[in-house]
Amino acid sequence: MPAFADDDVIGAFPPTRWTLVLRARERPELRREALGALLGQRWKALYVLGRKKGLGREQAEDAVQSFFERLLGGDLFERLEPSRGRLRAYLRTAFQRHLINLHESEVANKRGGGRRALDVDAMEEFLASSGDDPERSYDRAFAISLFEAALADLKAEFGAGERSGPFAILEALFRFGEAAPYAELAAEHGMSVPQLKAFVHRAKRRLKELLRRRVAETVDAPEEVDVELSAILGCLGAR
Repeated sequence: MPAFADDDVIGAFPPTRWTLVLRARERPELRREALGALLGQRWKALYVLGRKKGLGREQAEDAVQSFFERLLGGDLFERLEPSRGRLRAYLRTAFQRHLINLHESEVANKRGGGRRALDVDAMEEFLASSGDDPERSYDRAFAISLFEAALADLKAEFGAGERSGPFAILEALFRFGEAAPYAELAAEHGMSVPQLKAFVHRAKRRLKELLRRRVAETVDAPEEVDVELSAILGCLGAR
C-alpha cells in the first residue's frame, strides 16, 4: 500500500456522521439511514473480531447481524454516545459486550429469517493472513475499510473527470500486496518513470486527504482527527 507523509494532509473538518445518531434519536424514521451511514463497511471489522474471538463463520456472521438488529431496534442505539470519542473503539467495545451476552443457540435459531447474508469471503481471506490478536485484527480490518472507502472516493473523482490519468495504475499500486515495478507500469501505460512517479505522488496526496475525511467521520471533534488518522495509518502498516 502507499506510504503517506504526515504533511500530506489538508482539508477542513467535515460534519461527523456521529451527528446522524443524535438526529435519529429525535426522529426514529431516520434510524436506519443513520446507522447505514455510520456503520458502512465497518461490519467487516466486527466480523473479523467475532472470528478472532473463536466464533465460526456462520456464528460470526449471525453475531454481526444480531448486533445491527439490536442497534436498529433501539436496544444499543439509544446508548450510542458520540461524546465518548472514536467510532472504532466504541464499536469494538459495544460488540465485545454483545458477544458476551450472546447465546449461540439464540442466534442459530434466528438463521433463515430473511436477512441479507454478508459477503464474508474476502474477510475470510483476510483472516488467513492476519495475526492472532483479536483487537489488532479488528483495528486493521477497520482501517482497511476506511482506506478502501477513500480509494473509492478517489476513483469516483477520476470517473467524474475531476482528475486525469490512468486510475488502473493506482489500483495496481494502492493495494495490499506486491505491485508491479514502476518501470513495468510506466511502459504499460505509455509513460516515463518520472511521469509515473509524479502522477502517483499527486494521487497519494489526494488519497491521504480523502482518508482524513473518512477518518473525521468516525470521531466527535476536530482535535481527534489527527490522532485517529495516525492510529489508522499505523494499523494499515501493520502485518
